[in-house]
Amino acid sequence: MAVKKIPAGLFSRIGSKIPLVSAVLGFFAFALDWPSADGILVSNFGLNDRGTAVQENTFRASGPVYPSDVGELIFYQDSSNTASRFPSPLGSWSALDHGDNIIGIYSRLEDRKSGPVMTIMEKEAMIGRSGKSGWAGEEGFSFAFFDRKERRWINPSIVISPLEDDRPPVIRQVELRSASGTSINPSQTRNIAQGAYAVYVDAYDTISSSGEILAPNRIICTVNGSDAEELKFEFMIAKNGRRMVYRNGLVPAEQVYRSYPGYEAGNVRFSRGQATLVVEVRDIAENSRSVTYRLTVE
Repeated sequence: MAVKKIPAGLFSRIGSKIPLVSAVLGFFAFALDWPSADGILVSNFGLNDRGTAVQENTFRASGPVYPSDVGELIFYQDSSNTASRFPSPLGSWSALDHGDNIIGIYSRLEDRKSGPVMTIMEKEAMIGRSGKSGWAGEEGFSFAFFDRKERRWINPSIVISPLEDDRPPVIRQVELRSASGTSINPSQTRNIAQGAYAVYVDAYDTISSSGEILAPNRIICTVNGSDAEELKFEFMIAKNGRRMVYRNGLVPAEQVYRSYPGYEAGNVRFSRGQATLVVEVRDIAENSRSVTYRLTVE
């Protein structure tokens, strides 16, 4: 995984499609780097992890971990400190204030026997080393951005140059579920009753450098040429003790992620006659794949 700067034009492309991004562009209007030059992305923001929404990017790596940008060290925990009775799933981790209320969280690092010596950390200053602390099964680290003013987690991939990726996402299955709970596979059933249906999409992304299953960037459901629902994996909001994701507005994360390993991508309505349902899945690099179903609605 090569460390890369934000390419020219990236923000104009993102900003035209994601209104919420504009609130953080003031901070991210300069080049950020991934914290490791050779890590392999094994889990990313938005992934459905056994029904739980992942809010950080996790890398399999060895060696040093660096700040994504200059930051003030505001918290550090060493998981080897026996004074804590409740071990953290983050293991050994550091929190850096990168300015404008944006906190970078670097976790699952190697335990350190002595505390950090720097308050202000430059990009070339090592935060720690990849480790196996916390709830980690292999050596690596996790990395997240949190906007403490807006109380939302930010997908790092929308503000750091996307990793090299020329593979479109994979759509394994699409399912329609009626209000009564009846499940329909639109690739096998061409005739359906009119009414509202929840759309469940089992889809994932990969990148060229690894075969790891990753979350896509968005899922779009279209009926007869009109966008009905769009599920985005750019932000997660902490609201009243619950995590919310964006699906044509804020929706509780547990509603979207209850269809493990897929996603409840939204709700569509079919009227009598002929209908065309298109489900499109895009990744952060704008690779896309779609499936089309032509249905007779009775």
